Amino acid sequence: MMASDNRQHHEISRGEARLAAVQALYQMELSGGDANDVIAEFIGHRFANEISDVQYVDPDIEHFSAVVRGIVEHQVDIDRYVNGALADGWTLRRLDSTLRALLRAATFELVVRTSIPARVVINEYVEVAHAFFNESEPAFVNGVLDKIARAERADEFEPSGEQT
Repeated sequence: MMASDNRQHHEISRGEARLAAVQALYQMELSGGDANDVIAEFIGHRFANEISDVQYVDPDIEHFSAVVRGIVEHQVDIDRYVNGALADGWTLRRLDSTLRALLRAATFELVVRTSIPARVVINEYVEVAHAFFNESEPAFVNGVLDKIARAERADEFEPSGEQT
């Protein structure tokens, strides 16, 4: 595999990990399941599947696991960031559980896993939002994450910190 192909595969793999992390968080919220149990279930039964003779890209298991475990570890702080970015009168609890899981995962990456550029994180999670929603939710996700990113990683949005 050429270097650019490998990087593209890695990016797709991380995108799949983000999608799976949102699904895992949703499942944990509904079932009250433990992060380690849900991670093990996803790795053992949901990843590396072939459907109708199409082999799907394996998610980046390390990234998936880090996001799911990280949200459990940092949930109080993550929820504070998200609640601070919502419009007056709105709280994380008022949101759809899938949207809540998505915002938590993205916020974790924005405030804890800062080695990934903020714009990449935002774009990836807007794409994840499109996988679940057809209407205004992807734009809502973009707005909330942009607000969090500009507050927490302002240097990436200043002219001297522009990412190319």
